[in-house]
Parts: sequence; C-alpha cells; structure tokens
Amino acid sequence: MSRRVVVTGVGLVTPLGTGIQKTWEGLCAGRSGIDRITRFDTSDYDVKIAAEVKDFEAEAFMDKKVAKHLDLFVQYAVAGARMALDDANFAVTEENATRVGSITGTGLGGLPTIEKYHSVCLERGNRRITPFFIPMVIPNMGAGQISIVYKTKGPNLSTSTACAAGTHAVGEAFRSIARGDADVVITGGSESVVCPLAVGGFNAMKALSRRNDEPARASRPFDRDRDGFIISEGAGILILEELEHAKARGARIYAEVAGYGLSGDGFHMAAPPEDGDGAVRCMRMALADAGMSPEDIDYINAHGTSTPLNDLVESRAIKTVFGEHAYRLAVSSTKSMTGHMLGGAGGIEAAFTALSVHHQIAPPTINLENPSDECDLDYVPNQAREMRIRAAVSNSFGFGGTNAVIVMKRYEG
Repeated sequence: MSRRVVVTGVGLVTPLGTGIQKTWEGLCAGRSGIDRITRFDTSDYDVKIAAEVKDFEAEAFMDKKVAKHLDLFVQYAVAGARMALDDANFAVTEENATRVGSITGTGLGGLPTIEKYHSVCLERGNRRITPFFIPMVIPNMGAGQISIVYKTKGPNLSTSTACAAGTHAVGEAFRSIARGDADVVITGGSESVVCPLAVGGFNAMKALSRRNDEPARASRPFDRDRDGFIISEGAGILILEELEHAKARGARIYAEVAGYGLSGDGFHMAAPPEDGDGAVRCMRMALADAGMSPEDIDYINAHGTSTPLNDLVESRAIKTVFGEHAYRLAVSSTKSMTGHMLGGAGGIEAAFTALSVHHQIAPPTINLENPSDECDLDYVPNQAREMRIRAAVSNSFGFGGTNAVIVMKRYEG
C-alpha cells in the first residue's frame, strides 16, 4: 500500500519578498513583483523588464565565504530549504539523515556564472577560471548543496525539465516517500537567469513581453493583450513528509499531496499541440493517481505564462479534462504577479497550491481586463477569493514538450 505524503514546511524566495509572509501577503493583495531590470544594462535590449528578487541577503542563510562560491540559483535553493525546515520545525540529525532526501529542479542552472567565466576565459585566459566554476554551474547543485549544507543522506536528485522542473521534482519527491525510499524530502525548484544571454535568447524566440513602460501590467495571463512572459527568479522549497512520521512529531500539515502526472507531447520543441493533448493526459494521470474525479477539484494553479499560445491551449486542455465542471472551477495564474521563474516556477507554485488549500484562498490573476477568445473560464480576475478548496491542481508545461501536474488536497486524518 502506498504511503500518504503531506506538506509540513514551505520556504520562499520570490520577487514579492523573501519568506512566506511577504510573498503570500503580496499574492493575496494582487501585488506585482515585476519592474525594470537592474542586473545589467538593457539599453540595447528590446526587453527591459523582469521579476527580480530585491530583498535577498545570502548571509542571513549561509556563511559569506560559502555564498561566494555558489551561483545565485543555488543560494536561493539553500535559503529556501533553511526557511522550509524552520517552518516545518524539523531538524536533520545523524539518526534520521539517511531517511531524508533532497530533490530539486532547475531549468538553466548557473547560466550567469557561465556568462561571467566565458568572458574571463576569452579576455584573461583559461588559467583565470575559478576552480569553483564547474560546481557553481551544474544544475544538480541546488539539490547537492541542500544535501551538503543540511547533511541529508537520502535520495539526492535534480530534475532539469525546463519550466516543468520544479513540479517534476515535487512529484518525484512525493513518489520517493510514497514507495518508502525516504520519510522526508526537501523539494521544489530554483532559478536565477535574469542575465543578458537568457533575456536575449528568449527575446529572440519572441517569448517575452515588451511592455517595458508598464512593468507591473506586463504579465497578463488569459488577457487578449498578453504579449509574452516575464522572466523571473527565486526558489520555492517544500518539506514533504510521510504522514505518520509527521503526526508522530506533531507537525502542522498544510496539505496532502495526492497525485502526480507526467507526460510528453511528442510534438514540438517549444510549442504545445493545439488540442493540448499532452497536458490533457498529464492532468488525467494526476487525477487517476489521486483517485479523484474532475468534480473533486475546486482550484487550479495554472501554468498561465501570459503567452498567446500557452494560455489558449491550457484553457482548452482544462475544458477537455474537466468538461462542464471547468466552468465551476477557480483557475488562476500567479505568474501574473511573480513572472515566470522557469525551472523554479513549479516549486513556488506547488508552495502556493499548498498555501491555497491551507488558507482556503485562491490567489488572483491580475491584469485580466479583457479575456481573450476561448479563455472563458473563471480566472479569479484581479482579486483573491476566499473559497472552499477541497483539492487543487498545479500545472507546469515545459519546452521539449514535457508536462508535470500535481494534485493536493485538504488533509483529513
């Protein structure tokens, strides 16, 4: 029999603020974390806006010397893990370390560090490359450093599945506990690539919004005037725990992880099929894994990137899976406020889904003024909503046609 898995801790580093309180309050207030890019000079760039983390201080979570040798996506992951462990009131010890895992996702890993040392190599020679370069940039170092810093010795895994990476990590952590490989897993996603190469690259694909004069209004999922996503950064880390283990120590439970689905489109490197077939199969798999019917779901935290194709196809997929019930669901895109954190998105959105179930609040989709054709669902426009949320779905879909969906529900003993 599969073991039950619950969420007992959350740690957040987002453009709305570091920590659960700042971010959750910002979400519920409908505040945007999007502004002008400060990380580099954008004078020669078509895109001048992003969702940067503004209040992060690495020294609050780790030794300054340690932080110096970690790419920012790793710093965010380690900090998120610290907050999540504290929130769960859980400590890794010599006695439990082999039963505690670290599974996180990222999309592009240490791209800013690659940029930096590529320039150093060309301008000053290869001998000026730091010996920390490779460990700084490899994508598994989020999970690796969490394991090293907090001394976990259970499953240590990193997913790198584009914008689905964080959700795949949470799903794999869920399965790891369910099948008995671990009792506790520190999981989620992190990303930090607000840098020239990433902004220039996504802009070349025409994937980014160019609404530079109105940063806070630029991310507008499901709106007819949406023109692309906003690149973002940060981390969302959760503590997943086997239910009896959590109960035995009197842990507070945010939500129960009930199901996980994953699928491939087999279609295109960057675009979903028009009927959303991969997303449809992924949501159905997650519901089946949870033993739930479509009518059991009250809220969906949508992938909702604010790109013309994604929002249309995701809306179609939801209608295919949920039928008439799709019109009774609340569906919202928190990317309207946080921007798109790429491989970290599934981590923060899994955390948001757990908090939504716990607080019985659906965060809004801000900037939704004129829903576009076929985007005719209840997207919780512009204001958060207190409502009954028995169970919720979080969707993530990535380049390469990779899809991940998790289901969370209210914990009932």
